[in-house]
Amino acid sequence: MGVCITGIGVVSAIGMSVAENLRALQEGKTGIGPVRYLRGSKAPLAGEVKASNDDLRNALNVGTGYVSRTSLLGLQAAREAWGGNKRSGVLRTGIISATSVGGMDRSEVFYKDYLSRNTPDYKLLTTHDSGSTTERIAKELGITGYINTLSTACSSGANAIMLGARLILQGTLDRVLVGGSDALSGFTIDGFRSLMIYDDQWCRPFDETRAGLNLGEGAGFLLLEGGKSLEITGNRPICRVSGWANAADAYHQTASSPDGKGATLAIENAIRRAGVDTGGISYVNAHGTGTKNNDHSESVALKNVFGDRIPPFSSTKAFTGHTLAAAGAIEAVFSVLSIQNNLLFPNLNYRNPIAETGLVPVTQLETGNVKAVLSNSFGFGGNNSSLIFTRYE
Repeated sequence: MGVCITGIGVVSAIGMSVAENLRALQEGKTGIGPVRYLRGSKAPLAGEVKASNDDLRNALNVGTGYVSRTSLLGLQAAREAWGGNKRSGVLRTGIISATSVGGMDRSEVFYKDYLSRNTPDYKLLTTHDSGSTTERIAKELGITGYINTLSTACSSGANAIMLGARLILQGTLDRVLVGGSDALSGFTIDGFRSLMIYDDQWCRPFDETRAGLNLGEGAGFLLLEGGKSLEITGNRPICRVSGWANAADAYHQTASSPDGKGATLAIENAIRRAGVDTGGISYVNAHGTGTKNNDHSESVALKNVFGDRIPPFSSTKAFTGHTLAAAGAIEAVFSVLSIQNNLLFPNLNYRNPIAETGLVPVTQLETGNVKAVLSNSFGFGGNNSSLIFTRYE
């Protein structure tokens, strides 16, 4: 039976649900634009979710103001993925959520008040911890069997999926809600700007003129189930998690290795774990941040693995912005949508190939027989993760 996906949920700059995200991907509409809700941001463009904290609290019926935007976004996507599932005394159920920002958006409010000698609200700090989002979702959905939070930079969401799949195959859990959530904050925007990899114009993944990324925010969750859980819940599988791998290239604190070593290992091992050959990959959802370093390194890795027969590939970050720890989970949902709808999503803003590699991504929405999708998520410190999703047959 393996590991099956029976539920998906997503919120991003292009929509508040799976249906809205799919529609934007099909129509080629980016969600990256002027920042509206994050006050004092120095970024002219970002992939901001089109809802204020008050909007989110009201929609989710969250009465308290002591909740981070990361938690609100996570709740939105987790509820959609969980759907109508119920608590069970028979099924061992867990949740693994990833984040890199945590409650930084609330901590910034406290910090500014503290420095300006206003009356700071110390209760805001209760939302800072990265685990608070996971625990809030778990409490609302009644998940008590296993609760874990991962933070491995931009590969976090993918690693949450990987860990969840392994726990099911090991017999530790019967079902597990996996994903990630991150919100925009001034701290992270300033941090990426200090690294000189933030583009003040629309990001251009895999383009020769690429100059950096646009940050985004959002959340993605998937419900994974094993055989026992499927028998009891009666849920219909929509896809499989068939392969996964993580490899560290240990090259630099923030940069990917120019020879794509870690990415190459992750991709090769994930494909091997899935039991498919390189020719069986229908589409690659690339990490594709739009930075000089990442896109070159990932292009080299694709050539290392696939040679002259590179599958159709694209980055969806020109739609959503780079959502950090949530990216791997959001793009896992997009990978499932690719398989469900036999779609290859366009790489927006692409014009000219990278001179050193010459690779050309998918630039228009295309249809095809999509049976297996490779999704890459590469984080700072060389933490590289790749996932393989396959059609349930």
